[in-house]
Amino acid sequence: MKRIFSGVQPTGSTHLGNYLGALRNWVALQHEYESIFCIVNLHAVTLPQDPKVLAEKARELARIYLAVGIDPQVSTIFIQSDVPAHAELTWLLNCIARLSELERMTQFKDKVRKQRDNVGVGLLDYPVLMAADILLYQTDLVPVGEDQKQHLELTRDLAIRFNRDYGETFRVPEPYIPKVGARIMSLSDPTRKMSKSDDDPNGCVLLLDDGDTVSRKFKRAVTDSGADIRFDETRPALANLLTIYHLLTGKEMHEIEDHFAGSGYARLKQELAEVTIEFLKPVQERVQSITDEDLNQLLEQGRNRARSIADPTLRSAMERMGLVGARN
Repeated sequence: MKRIFSGVQPTGSTHLGNYLGALRNWVALQHEYESIFCIVNLHAVTLPQDPKVLAEKARELARIYLAVGIDPQVSTIFIQSDVPAHAELTWLLNCIARLSELERMTQFKDKVRKQRDNVGVGLLDYPVLMAADILLYQTDLVPVGEDQKQHLELTRDLAIRFNRDYGETFRVPEPYIPKVGARIMSLSDPTRKMSKSDDDPNGCVLLLDDGDTVSRKFKRAVTDSGADIRFDETRPALANLLTIYHLLTGKEMHEIEDHFAGSGYARLKQELAEVTIEFLKPVQERVQSITDEDLNQLLEQGRNRARSIADPTLRSAMERMGLVGARN
């Protein structure tokens, strides 16, 4: 069985875009592939975090993984910092990565423009840590959004370079990008991806939002010119709302268009809010039902599984670089 690896940062609050663009696919993929799903808290500290909040958010995210349907008996769920091999392999990969490669990363350049005078090394090195995450587990497929494709290309380059210079060590991973729903956009600005860090809180529906909040956010969602409800990529706001409706209901786009024929945006927004609330209610109930004791046990189980794969990979890489077994 081929193996997949992916992760989400425990910063901010998990939102509908995270679910429809990533978690939803993970739930389906776990039955087709050996699945490893990480809470990437080491990535989170590339920017300043409140330590107490970060620790709480890591556990909240683990609960959400479980609540949306990731099965800990089928998939490996763990917190990144619980497996030291992630940080250790990052250093080895740093020594073969090129500064020019990291400076070309689009996300790094965007963040530099926003905070020119206070850019940490962690932001620059983020893609190398991501490469270590993936390569540690001899990953075949990585479910990624379009915004992460460049980072995965670097991962592939580093794997190929290491294998060439030191001998076959890492599997070279391929991207898995879903055809629909890989990029859910902000409700307030459909030219931007739905984000935890959106300046307008109405642009992002959180998985733990209550019903009134969900209804208000969809009611305030921007729309395009034109009255008919048809999927049209030149009308990005409407296309985004219809994509969300399609993914939550499973209805084909032509069925949705027929359903809303002759209706206005108000009806679409109202029904979309109702569908979303109906989806979120059992998720939120499951989040609340997971005890601290159960969560601790599941995370320990996941950590041990992850280490059983990651540690031999790290040792192999170290041996090939002459860092283990130098003494008889």
